[in-house]
Amino acid sequence: MPAARAHGREAAEEAAPPRALGRTLGIFAAVAAAPEGLPLAELSAALGSPKSSLLALLRPLAAEGFLLHAAGCYRLGPEAFRLAAAMLAARRLPEQLRAAMEWLAERSGETVILTSIDREAGLVVYAECIDSRQPVRYVVPPGSTRPLYCSAAGRLLLAFQDEAFREHYLETTPLRPLTPLTVTDRAALRGILERTRRDGISVTVGETVRGAAGCAAPVFDADGG
Repeated sequence: MPAARAHGREAAEEAAPPRALGRTLGIFAAVAAAPEGLPLAELSAALGSPKSSLLALLRPLAAEGFLLHAAGCYRLGPEAFRLAAAMLAARRLPEQLRAAMEWLAERSGETVILTSIDREAGLVVYAECIDSRQPVRYVVPPGSTRPLYCSAAGRLLLAFQDEAFREHYLETTPLRPLTPLTVTDRAALRGILERTRRDGISVTVGETVRGAAGCAAPVFDADGG
C-alpha cells in the first residue's frame, strides 16, 4: 500500500505541470478577451479553477510583468505584449500555410495558389504555387500578377479591403475586358464584391484567361485583416 500511494503521488505530480500550463494559457486567453481586466472571482468562474490555484499562477505572472494587477483586476502586462510581438515577428505565413496548400492540392487535384494584394499597384500577387498534376492544368509562376477586378483571388482581396480603398480603386481603375466574359460594369462589380464579403468566397469562370476557372477564400490575420 505505501508503494501504491507513492506511485499515486508521483502520477499526480507528473500531471500537475500540464494542468498548470493549461490554466496559464487559459488565464492569458481570458484576460486578453477583457481589455478592462478581470477580477480573481471572474477568472476563477471562467476557467473553472479554484481561486487558490489561480493565485499560485497569477502572482508570478504579475511579478514577471506578464500581467498587471491593479484595482482588483488582472490585465495583460508589457511582457505579454513583448512576447506576442516576438511570436508575430517569427511568423512565416507561406511556410505555415504550405501543409494546408498541399492538402488542398491533393484533395482537389488542381493548382493551389497563395496570393497577396499590392495595394499601391492595384494588383493581386501570386506568392506561392503548387501546380496541378493533371495533364491539362493552369500553371503560373510565383511573382506573377493579375488585376484585382477580374481574378478570383483579386476580387476576394479587394472585397475585404476598407471601403475607402475599394471605392477609390473602382472609380479610378480602367476596367478593360481581358476576355469576352470579363465583368467591367462598376455597379455589377460592386454587387459581386458585396456578395463575396457576405459569402467569404470568390469564383470566376473565364474572366481573366479563356477556359480557366478559379475560386478563392480568405486567410484572416489575428486582427481580422
